[in-house]
Amino acid sequence: MSGSGARTAAYGVVPADTTEDVRMRGAGVSAQVAVLPVGSFEQHGPFLPLATDTLVACAVAREIAEAYPVHLLPPLTVSCSHEHAAWPGTVSISAVTLHAVVRDIAASLGRSGVDALVVVNGHGGNYVLGNVVQEASARGEKAALFPAAEDWETARERAGVLTSLLTDMHAGEIETSILLHAHPEFVRPGYESADFTADDRRHLLTVGMSAYTESGVIGRPSLGSAEKGKELLASLVESFGATYALLTSGDGEGVRG
Repeated sequence: MSGSGARTAAYGVVPADTTEDVRMRGAGVSAQVAVLPVGSFEQHGPFLPLATDTLVACAVAREIAEAYPVHLLPPLTVSCSHEHAAWPGTVSISAVTLHAVVRDIAASLGRSGVDALVVVNGHGGNYVLGNVVQEASARGEKAALFPAAEDWETARERAGVLTSLLTDMHAGEIETSILLHAHPEFVRPGYESADFTADDRRHLLTVGMSAYTESGVIGRPSLGSAEKGKELLASLVESFGATYALLTSGDGEGVRG
């Protein structure tokens, strides 16, 4: 589906839309959908930046905005990364704060006439985002969390990613591939020999990541490639079609706080 309208082509992590761009795009759709990338600021081993999850979420959201007439928002760059606290540079906020921020954003969007909010999550530790969407839906608001595990699995198979979603937990094949495609300038040498697996992580929330990995990596980044990253994003854009159709069908109420 193509419908980005007056979308400015040369934008990066932060959207370059003007208010007139948003007005024109909104006038051409039956329901306005906003897309909010949510990342994190946490360790990703010695070869990927602290902002990796934010860059991944933005890459997914940016591709979605190229294919669908959505209102692309700037990312939330700090979230719930408490399990990574043992590594320098990691910064977290509480789940309560993240919940409140996303809900406030939804309320603001609703006041400006936006009908639905999609949260594009780039960090697995942001469990509370599921609750945000769950509660919003129970209130009769239109909201979604994307991508789902099934979307990632479909993308993994399409891209030829060899590592399972269980093994590919952090700074592995998927994240390295997406950054090699979308932001190769941020990928440092060393991913080629940084593979480390720890599939049994049942006590992760109690003991943190440092109990399972010294490097901060859990996965197989050596298998990453720009080609896989491109295919991963293409698959996710295709999968987003079902979410977009669900949120733009019917006469349900828009997002509120």
